[in-house]
Amino acid sequence: MKSKSWQGYDPALRDTKERIVSDDGSLTLYSQEFNESYHSPKDGALCESLNKHVIPALRLHKDKTSLTILDICYGLGYNTLATLYYIQANNLDVKVHILSPEFDEALVRSLNEFEYPEEFASLRPVIEAISASFRYEDDRFNIEVLIGDARESIPKLPANKVDIVYQDAFSPKVNPLLWTREWFADLRALCRNDAVLTTYSTAAATRMALHENGFALHYYDAPNTRRSLIASPQCIEGLEWIDMALKMRRNPDAKSLRDSDLLD
Repeated sequence: MKSKSWQGYDPALRDTKERIVSDDGSLTLYSQEFNESYHSPKDGALCESLNKHVIPALRLHKDKTSLTILDICYGLGYNTLATLYYIQANNLDVKVHILSPEFDEALVRSLNEFEYPEEFASLRPVIEAISASFRYEDDRFNIEVLIGDARESIPKLPANKVDIVYQDAFSPKVNPLLWTREWFADLRALCRNDAVLTTYSTAAATRMALHENGFALHYYDAPNTRRSLIASPQCIEGLEWIDMALKMRRNPDAKSLRDSDLLD
């Protein structure tokens, strides 16, 4: 796979981004390269990170004192920073190691000047360290931004170590290589048996790719945001389980995205 290529990226447009104030008042950006915003302007950048990813994932692992989190992709850093903010605001007794691939190095370096919401004010040392060196570490938080192609960096990580995956790449329509069956196979190899994967995408192709890699799927309805998805190698009690066998009988033409459909 590594010897093949996909022509969907356009580095000439990578630095062209527009400022957007989302509906919850937090700032996000619109990427001209992907013709898509980094967050849903309707749901709100901060609200989306907290309600679709951080809160459900941390609540499902509330009894753990140490967590390894895979944040796909770092982007503006909202999911990573919202994780730290939520832990601090709620005095959670947990240490986290966050690994986050990101191919836009210039964006990460610029984030020390980004206008984050007031909730992240105490995280200024974290923001500055990541912007300067792509790392931050103290006695509770260890963050590593993996600059480069996620399809190359993710398979190199140790297997069976990840507790949480924030699957929050640009959408399957514009960044399909981070939504294929093979991509989710790489993620599944990293996950513990009780890992949880959160994602905004409820598309049939996303559900099929996760299902084909042994994930049980659940709908999740967070406050003030649109319906999202939580996946895990195990069924999660209390969440709305998706009967994929029934879905496949009703829609036999549904299929996952495949690397072979995208790569030269």
